[in-house]
Amino acid sequence: MSNTWLVVGLGNPGPDYSRTRHNIGFMVVEELAARISASFRSNKSRALVAEGRLGAGGPKLVLAKPQTFMNLSGGPTAALTKFFDLSAENVIVVHDEIDIPFDQIKLKIGGGEGGHNGLRDISRALGTKDYYRVRVGVGRPPGSQGSAANHVLKEFSTVEKKELPLLIQDAADAVELLISSDLLTAQQRFHAPK
Repeated sequence: MSNTWLVVGLGNPGPDYSRTRHNIGFMVVEELAARISASFRSNKSRALVAEGRLGAGGPKLVLAKPQTFMNLSGGPTAALTKFFDLSAENVIVVHDEIDIPFDQIKLKIGGGEGGHNGLRDISRALGTKDYYRVRVGVGRPPGSQGSAANHVLKEFSTVEKKELPLLIQDAADAVELLISSDLLTAQQRFHAPK
């Protein structure tokens, strides 16, 4: 198993989307980049990429923000996996999850995509569903009104914005723990009720 990890944050490029629920993946990899003092640069894979180490002599992190739209995240993810000679077991995708309440994080490997088109495209491009996912809860729209698609393209509520920095930090912590320890350890820490 390689000591390099590709961490792909999902989102949509451009200022119109930058603070929406759908872009929580971008926010988390930006936090990770700040922690390892790495800067994002354009890459021929059609992603912004930042590289660094998780601690002195630690695993190498390749942090990516695909610059295709969310539903086409597979191409950049597969290109980076090939460029860094990684298998799917060294890929972590950080994404929004409407089926998890806001302020909660769940981790898993493989399984279904739950209607998430970004994940579906990545599974297709990698030829497997067996990659890690850090699922960041953004909740469903309140009540029965409003579509999920519209919900994830809206900014967080005023109340949620107060908690958002902590959620981003927790999700970044979950990625780090997954890499430095293992999936079960990270699940035991982050799946426990708050």
